[in-house]
Amino acid sequence: MVFDPASHDLVDAAALVDVRAATILPAIRENIELRTADGLTLVGELALPADGVVKATLITFHPLPTHGGFMDSHVYKKASYRLPAMAGIAVLRFNTRGTSSPRGTSDGVFEEGLGERLDVEAAVQFAVDRGLPNRWLVGWSFGTELVLKYGAVAPVSELIEGAVLLSPPLHRATDADLGAWASFGKPLCVLVPEFDDYLQPAAATARFSVVPQAQLVAVAGAKHLWVGEKYAARALNEIASAVLGSAVELPGQWHEVAAPLQA
Repeated sequence: MVFDPASHDLVDAAALVDVRAATILPAIRENIELRTADGLTLVGELALPADGVVKATLITFHPLPTHGGFMDSHVYKKASYRLPAMAGIAVLRFNTRGTSSPRGTSDGVFEEGLGERLDVEAAVQFAVDRGLPNRWLVGWSFGTELVLKYGAVAPVSELIEGAVLLSPPLHRATDADLGAWASFGKPLCVLVPEFDDYLQPAAATARFSVVPQAQLVAVAGAKHLWVGEKYAARALNEIASAVLGSAVELPGQWHEVAAPLQA
């Protein structure tokens, strides 16, 4: 049975409580399905601010599914738990083709980032069809490859305001893709962990130097998977700051929370 994300029971605490890894804040949540141009159904979730006022929209692309990446990869799950309430940001998460999570399994099979171009287009079009404003792509690891390869070209380029990258490995994305972003001109925020397994800040600075508008943020102490509340919270602060256009420091406490999701 697929969990219904709208079924959380919120509790208005008598006092502020610490925001922890499994803390779920108020939002309007629904299970969604995306339909690709090649006829696949992709499963996902949309979390909207409870008051209905959306300041920005994150369209997220998860790490490599053949190495455990999926829509519930922890930074994205925390984004959906926190950002609608804390920052008025809508969060769209989904499983790319052939990927499974507790939400379910998307149709198709992993296509090495090639067929996934249609997944990117489907996710962005879903956000457009829902009328979600200020749309930003957010990629993590393999997800950054999808953003770099397909975000700066039509039809996606005409429908987004920019992108945020977490731990870009630059394995599948080429210098030509970086060149397309340079020509595209829209904002590109690049979060690079100090101890990344694939691309560390010095090398990332050199590679992204061809994209004049790229803002590279080196995160001291962080690793590729952003493990630890300190680093996940930092990632969320940087994402929120990028898409809202000013520095954001998300609170570490909240007054209304829900019971944790079942594992």
